[in-house]
Amino acid sequence: MHTSQSYDSVAAGHLPDEIARTYRKVALRIMPFLVLCYFVSYIDRANISFAKLQFMSDLGFSEAAYGLGAGLFFIGYSLFEVPSNIMMQRVGARRTLLRIMVLWGMTSSALMFVSSPLQFYVMRFLLGAAEAGFFPGVMFYLTYWFPAARRGRATGFFMMGAAAAGVIGGPVSTWIMVHLAGLHGLHGWQWLFLLEGVPAVILGVVAFFFLSDQPRDAKWLTAREKAIVLGDLAAEEKGTTRSGHGLVEALKNPKVYVGIIVYFCIVVSFNSIVLWAPTIIREVGVKDLFNVGLLSSIVFLAGGAGTYLIGYSSDRKMERRWHFAASCAVVALCFALLPLASHNTPIAITLLSVAAAASYGTYTVFWTIPATFLPGNTKAGGIALITSVGGLAAFVSPTLVGWMKASTGSIYLGLTLMGGITLIGALILLVAIPANKSSKGTAR
Repeated sequence: MHTSQSYDSVAAGHLPDEIARTYRKVALRIMPFLVLCYFVSYIDRANISFAKLQFMSDLGFSEAAYGLGAGLFFIGYSLFEVPSNIMMQRVGARRTLLRIMVLWGMTSSALMFVSSPLQFYVMRFLLGAAEAGFFPGVMFYLTYWFPAARRGRATGFFMMGAAAAGVIGGPVSTWIMVHLAGLHGLHGWQWLFLLEGVPAVILGVVAFFFLSDQPRDAKWLTAREKAIVLGDLAAEEKGTTRSGHGLVEALKNPKVYVGIIVYFCIVVSFNSIVLWAPTIIREVGVKDLFNVGLLSSIVFLAGGAGTYLIGYSSDRKMERRWHFAASCAVVALCFALLPLASHNTPIAITLLSVAAAASYGTYTVFWTIPATFLPGNTKAGGIALITSVGGLAAFVSPTLVGWMKASTGSIYLGLTLMGGITLIGALILLVAIPANKSSKGTAR
């Protein structure tokens, strides 16, 4: 982002209605497409939780093997996030999304050929490496278009793509597995991987032609509209340090390490819901595969509602820390109560739904915070550091829960532990990120 004083002075004379119309135009142009991309991303990332219900028996995999393979995705993802985000600053969002989405779509489809645990591990790692940089790249991309005070709603809207993937992806995935099983000699889970990888390739190509790298490049914005956006962003960047290399400067910022730890703590529970919800639903007594998909859609529908409502409330009140902490506490409580509903489907679905709403809410609120303590030239590297290192929790979570389930026969002890870790993350954020009542919409 540039901090040209000319844009700042031009934007200063615009009326509130014109400013609101401009940001509405920006949101309507880029957000639906980004949500669709995230929707496809999450289907390709989480369809393993449905495929598991078939290939575990077809291939003879253990729960521990599934947990390790599911988690290895995030090792590949974490290793390549920082390089991807740094490269995005140089080549732009269009080329970055083209590379990421085409590679992940092809890799996701190739999972249909897996026949051994080792192959499963390798392909999940490669899928993570291919998708690396997508989420932090979009989080960074949003800082080009929305000032902090508006970014909570934009982030919440984007996060709805993940929830929508859960709502729609469950029934679609299970329908494919049930109705296409045996077609041309392929298992249902093979058709699942094949068909659900193709949209990412298509969207990657569309992104290259549809998106603009920055507001100044957007032919669909007028000069006055560009002045509004760039002026707001320029004003937000005044007084920030711009010397030195972005990644090096980010590494010197103590709050980046706080962000890494807190992000780790919320990912363990968020990822547990994504990767284990179908298993929990089946274990409480739902045996029909398609019904598992339908019930899982209720859980992720609640996640979408939490994404919007918690993000909207946080923006409206310009408060981040307590919204985040309260959401974390709700997740921990729901996970702790799940064992009591181990044979009661309605209560189990209710607890999973409330946990999903709160967990998605923690994500929405969390991602409004790092941009407020990262100066302009450190945003890309800082956000990528938080997602890559903190995101290792997404490897720890399924691996640990899978191992504990294989060892004890119960999934609930592992989930309770994940909830406790999430609660610790809330406490760390409250202590380490002080209240700030500035006009930037920081973590007040």
